[in-house]
Amino acid sequence: MGKVSAGTKCSVEGCGNPAVRSISAGKVAAAGLRVSASGRRVYLCREHYKEYKKRTRKERELEAARWKA
Repeated sequence: MGKVSAGTKCSVEGCGNPAVRSISAGKVAAAGLRVSASGRRVYLCREHYKEYKKRTRKERELEAARWKA
């Protein structure tokens, strides 16, 4: 059983919603979200995960383009 399924709260400052995803803290910090966690993993609720995906869309497209033939 992981921390997300155990009921961990969102790590973004000022948010208390239940987390739905866990992501590397470095990736989330690079996206510009303010997190209040000091560990390796950051837990995001549905709204903040959606915001993270919007902010990193271009980077993910470039990374995926490297693998396409």
